[in-house]
Amino acid sequence: MTTWFTAADCSLDDFRAVCEQKTELSDYPHATDVMDGVLIYPGAVPDTRELRAELVRALMDGPGVVVFAGAFAPAVVDRATAVFTELIDEQKAAGTAAGDHFAKPGANDRVWGALDKFALRDPAAFAAYYDNDTLRLISEAWLGRGYQVTSQVNVVNPGGAAQVAHRDYHLGFMSQEQAMGYPAHIHALSPALTLQGAVAHVDMPLESGPTLYLPHSQKYPAGYIAFHQPEFTAYFDRNHIQLPLAKGDAAFFNPALFHGAGTNRSGDILRMANLLQVSSPFGRAMETVDRTAMVTALYPVLRGFTGSAANVIAASAEGYAFPTNLDRDQPVGGLAPQTQAELVHQALQGQWDTVRLEHALRRHTVRRQSCDLA
Repeated sequence: MTTWFTAADCSLDDFRAVCEQKTELSDYPHATDVMDGVLIYPGAVPDTRELRAELVRALMDGPGVVVFAGAFAPAVVDRATAVFTELIDEQKAAGTAAGDHFAKPGANDRVWGALDKFALRDPAAFAAYYDNDTLRLISEAWLGRGYQVTSQVNVVNPGGAAQVAHRDYHLGFMSQEQAMGYPAHIHALSPALTLQGAVAHVDMPLESGPTLYLPHSQKYPAGYIAFHQPEFTAYFDRNHIQLPLAKGDAAFFNPALFHGAGTNRSGDILRMANLLQVSSPFGRAMETVDRTAMVTALYPVLRGFTGSAANVIAASAEGYAFPTNLDRDQPVGGLAPQTQAELVHQALQGQWDTVRLEHALRRHTVRRQSCDLA
């Protein structure tokens, strides 16, 4: 058993053997197709325990990436696109250039912290967008309940170059030397704490540079060390696949999958995707999100909401009880204190007005603080 990975543990031959496995449609009865090794699912599919188990197998032991065709309604996507475009225009007017993790800063457009910015800018559009059964299905399948959604909008402009092949958060955002400081079992555990997703906000033909994937690469144990090495990058460049996406399609993938945004070779397509990073309640998300402000803005919409308020609450409110101050926020009547999400459900069931919820949210926040704020 390997306890610590080093660069010497990375074998391109072993990596090739993993990545050249085939994706068999017969192994995934709920999928409708396999395209270049990627499983395709319908956007509307009954949520069953069998389907959730199949999605876990696909992400862990299968190709590591799945696409749900038409997961988001185009009209709902267009409303969100209008909000994201406003935010980008305001950034440009302010002279703000957003950086990127794996591409040249300023070449493309980014909206960091797009989740709460979206909720505060247009709560009704946010609720319509995140009332999405597919997002809840795959997030709970991979991460369980209490997951945390964060969002970054990425626009790859015409001429925007491809990202360097990489793995994602947590260990994917470390140097090779930093990643080698974590034992091998953490390399195996980290991908189970995050789900990556991308919602297409425009039609994405191949010339627009949709995401490059290397199916099955998430199964290579030393991958968080290997992706830093040039021979692995070269193998990715020779063997990656790309799938065209239609507006509203959503791809979800294991964060350990080797991937990267493609080069936009089109003349006029602003390739916008909403990049969803969904975190386990047991892990740390990459971005801070003001979930209290989001819930406060969304609550008047949710009081009369005709869709699934539970979907919207899951995408916005804090669904896990810890960390907290157990002197003041005690687990009375159970093993854990009330979560923010449970408080919002209580308010809706009790038909509280907005003022009452705001007072309850303030009290909930104070109980969780380690000390009284001046």
